[in-house]
Amino acid sequence: MRRSLLEPEHATISLRRQCDLLGLPRSTAYYAPIPETADNLKLLKEIDAIYLENPSYGSRSITALLGNGGWEVNRKRVQRLMGLLGVQGVTPKRNLSKPHPGHRVFPYLLRNVAITHPDHVWSTDITYIPMRHGFVYLTAVIDWYSRYVLSWKLSNRLDGSFCLTALDEALEHAKPEVFNTDQGTQFTSAAFVNRLLDRAIAVSMDGRGSALDNVFIERLWKSVKYQEIYLRDYATVADVEEGLKLYFEKYYCVP
Repeated sequence: MRRSLLEPEHATISLRRQCDLLGLPRSTAYYAPIPETADNLKLLKEIDAIYLENPSYGSRSITALLGNGGWEVNRKRVQRLMGLLGVQGVTPKRNLSKPHPGHRVFPYLLRNVAITHPDHVWSTDITYIPMRHGFVYLTAVIDWYSRYVLSWKLSNRLDGSFCLTALDEALEHAKPEVFNTDQGTQFTSAAFVNRLLDRAIAVSMDGRGSALDNVFIERLWKSVKYQEIYLRDYATVADVEEGLKLYFEKYYCVP
């Protein structure tokens, strides 16, 4: 059973209304790690570590590398777990360029562009955070010039609501000239794109098959995992949240 961070039902205010009043998506009102078998949790961490070092690897290459490391695993299982991680190899594949129905895709605007000042370019992404008995997802908004983390949120669901919350929090203080994302459905949705267009922010999206279009936030994920997450054995989401808060304040926040 999921544990709610809010009261399950106030005497007069529903959980939905409590979330609305606090500006929280309902998916983040419930903080519980996503359940998987112990063996799959170990495999998820292994796949995540491989992908961090080799973002061009698809399920076939990762399956082969796991086999070389002694894992008895088939490609179908690896594909499913990569889906949970929200990752795929960057090598272009047939039909990958088709957007989610009703979602808009924008061109990549930052090829050979020099980043010259704060709030020139921001970007965001989602990554997987392993825990002792499950995992959650982390999203962050980063300034490309300063490398500061402007906002971040955790969620137990790979949907767009916590990404919108992180975006709104960052936009409370400033706005960029260009905002870059990948072509994930969380970022191509009308709700996310319109947040940017309504503020006259240029929308840029990673090109298919390029591992370097969002390189600064990819470097952030590596730092977060190797310097913080992989060194801990977090048991609860509250522990993850506190650890990340201290980590970002120490290394990635405006002094």
